Amino acid sequence: EVQLVESGGGLVQPGGSLRLSCAASGFTFSSRTMSWVRQAPGKGLEWVSTSVPGSSSTTYADSVKGRFTISRDNAKNTLYLQMNSLKPEDTAVYYCILGGRFYSDARGQGTQVTVSS
Repeated sequence: EVQLVESGGGLVQPGGSLRLSCAASGFTFSSRTMSWVRQAPGKGLEWVSTSVPGSSSTTYADSVKGRFTISRDNAKNTLYLQMNSLKPEDTAVYYCILGGRFYSDARGQGTQVTVSS
């Protein structure tokens, strides 16, 4: 059974940083494309970033490029999202997904990120 468990969310002031983690199990993590998406209050899901294994390719939405970094530790079956220079508009529930920008085979329960002074 595929399981994705996010952690690391919280309340942070504008300009601050957070690191999200996603512990994965039930599949061969090292060989699968993984992504982060988010959902702000009252809005639909927004793709944030994708990590492609093997090629070490990473892609980002324009809204987070230069501020967020996606990474993975295949030995720990864990996906990360380092978020720096956070803005109020980054406030959302962040989800880890097994999949890429345009498809999702599984999604975690999400972790809340609130950026506010």
